[in-house]
Amino acid sequence: MNYQPDFNRVRTALFGGQPDRVPLLELAIAEKIMERFLRKKITGIADRIEFFQTAGYDYIKVSPRLEMNPGKIRPKEGERVSASNENINERSWHASGQGIITSLADFEKFRFPTAEEVDYSDFEKVPKLLPDNMKIIGQYGDIFTWTWDFMGFETFSFALIDNPELVERLFNKIGSIVLNLFENIVTFDHIGAIFYSDDIAINSGLFVSPQVYRDYLFPWMKKIGNLCQQQDIPFIYHTDGNIWDVLDDLKTCGVNALQPIEPLAMDIVELKNKRGQDFCLVGNVDVDLLARGSRKQIEDEVKRLLEFVAPGGGYCLGSGNTVPEYVPYENYLAMIETAHRFSEYPIEI
Repeated sequence: MNYQPDFNRVRTALFGGQPDRVPLLELAIAEKIMERFLRKKITGIADRIEFFQTAGYDYIKVSPRLEMNPGKIRPKEGERVSASNENINERSWHASGQGIITSLADFEKFRFPTAEEVDYSDFEKVPKLLPDNMKIIGQYGDIFTWTWDFMGFETFSFALIDNPELVERLFNKIGSIVLNLFENIVTFDHIGAIFYSDDIAINSGLFVSPQVYRDYLFPWMKKIGNLCQQQDIPFIYHTDGNIWDVLDDLKTCGVNALQPIEPLAMDIVELKNKRGQDFCLVGNVDVDLLARGSRKQIEDEVKRLLEFVAPGGGYCLGSGNTVPEYVPYENYLAMIETAHRFSEYPIEI
């Protein structure tokens, strides 16, 4: 594939406009799939740039590296880990009962990462390697997720009533760390957008009352949105689940684009019709379909999205979450190849 990257098409779409073609955009793609595409092992950032360019993306996503739990303290309820079928990746579960910070005393003695411990080396390397017209999407997240995971979801839920001071202090500590990451990210060259990821919902609705997010999370997201506006770059937000109840809040936070519009949680065509003037929509190719569907089924779904969501702009095509290692390589190819074949404006299927 002789694809010529141009981040302007991503920028145009993320700001709600119609570029020359529908861009591809993902939060994450499994390394196994990237290596199969490149037909070689990925050994560094240069290989990742090569993948994103040759696969037809206009950007590379880069994240700072840090350990949010430098002391490696384990949850009080223990930690559950399960190996994948290939024994390559390990999957761990969040703390559901008691986490590692369950009291103000735990909070006071917990060691959070310092600014000096953050590794931004990829942001320093990438600009020297980027092809012309590609840019960096800087990504980090999880103010809400880190908060409840540090506490354990059950402990967090009770603390919303019984210990709001602990909840507020933990949100503010993690929020200040994450905001500082983004403040530093935008100082590097070739930053084209910010991608904040933090799951706040499941298929049936939000994890907690909208007011909890309004009290603790959205003020920090608003600060990230203000930073993006100051830099004149798009603000992309990832969350799973049904988020109809907080769309107005996300608009107030300055969010320009929503990813991934999980198919079982929200109807993307309905969302485009009702809120397409407020948000660029990103993703929606069901991960289960990518994992178990036929090539024709995937091609048909990509065509459907291009036909009913892409017209008028404000759409980037991608998965309905991420592209994990269990997605067959041929199915991933079916998605991106169909997108490239039919995504030029005006859309003609």
